[in-house]
Amino acid sequence: MPTMGKLVAAVLFGALAWHVSQLCVPIFPEGTMPTYWIGINTGFGILMGWVVAGKRAGMGLNAAISYGVTTAVAIIFWALFGNSAVEMVERSLDKRYDGPVEAVVSIFEIGVETGQMLATVEVLGALFIGAIIAALIVEFVGKRAS
Repeated sequence: MPTMGKLVAAVLFGALAWHVSQLCVPIFPEGTMPTYWIGINTGFGILMGWVVAGKRAGMGLNAAISYGVTTAVAIIFWALFGNSAVEMVERSLDKRYDGPVEAVVSIFEIGVETGQMLATVEVLGALFIGAIIAALIVEFVGKRAS
C-alpha cells in the first residue's frame, strides 16, 4: 500500500511548510509579505511531500534522510517560484513593467531577494531538521504499510 506513505508524506511536509511559513512572517518588512504566502507554501509542501518523499517511502533510513533534504529543497524552489510569480502578476497589473520579458525576469529577481532575506538559521534549521524528522516518519510508515 504505497499510497499510505504518500499520504503521510503529503500531510507531514504540508504541515512543515505551513510551520516554516509562519516563522517567516515576522521577517518580512511591514506590508511586504506576499499575498498568498502561507497558502502557496503549504500547497507546495503537500505536493512535494506526495511526489518527492512519498514515492520513495520504504527505501531505508539513509534514503529517508536524502529524500527528506531533497523534498525540503524542492519546497524552497517551488515556493519561491510560486510566490514570485504571484508577486510579478500583481506588479504587472499595477503596470510596473515595460514588457513581458522584464516581467518574467523579475520572477527570478523577486525569488532571489526573498530567498536571501529568509535564509536565516532559524528558518533553514527548522525546515531541514523538520524535513529529516518527517522523512524518518514517512519511512517508518512506508515500511509498515508495504
